[in-house]
Amino acid sequence: MNPIFVLLVDDHQIVRQGLKLLIDAQPDMEVIGEASNGKDAIAAILESSPHVVVFDISMPEMNGIEMVKELLRLENESRLLALTANSDRCYLNALVQLKISGYLLKRSAATDLIAAIRKVANDENFLDMGIVRDFAEGVFHPKRLAAATVGGVVSEREEEVIRLIACGFSNKEVAAKLEISVKTIETHKARAMAKLQLSSRSELLRFAVANRWLEFDR
Repeated sequence: MNPIFVLLVDDHQIVRQGLKLLIDAQPDMEVIGEASNGKDAIAAILESSPHVVVFDISMPEMNGIEMVKELLRLENESRLLALTANSDRCYLNALVQLKISGYLLKRSAATDLIAAIRKVANDENFLDMGIVRDFAEGVFHPKRLAAATVGGVVSEREEEVIRLIACGFSNKEVAAKLEISVKTIETHKARAMAKLQLSSRSELLRFAVANRWLEFDR
């Protein structure tokens, strides 16, 4: 049996070491390379042509989404499996639209990772069941959050703030992006959610999905 060649991309060395031990212990798998950011990963992928790339989303220099877009531009044929602690639907939507092969949460069991690698190597797709449950909850129990436009309801700045928050950015990160204070971000967020009658982050995410805020251009 030919082994499944795997390349690991994560900015935490201890994570890569643990994953390597787990994967190399499988009789049908072999880790053939590692990288700590998307930029280095692209060079390693082009050089070694792994069957499966297991990658994190949040990384320095070039994040996982940017890495995937560049690999698609280069028409690379390696199968892509996201392994991340981030379950925000914003990232899931972005990666699904980019047609990656799988999305797995780091809190999942080690056996799930091995199963996911085998599936994507076999040209199948894999989606973490925890994400499936979260998504189903939003679809089948949407409360009153049907699609609607927000123009005229919230200010342009308020909409900008809650769009970024819906995409998984913290108040501090949004403040840095917009170059305003965290306190001002909190004020805009509170006002916008009150106007839209949203009471939680999950409701904000469902509203964002309904309004197609989480769609990314390729």
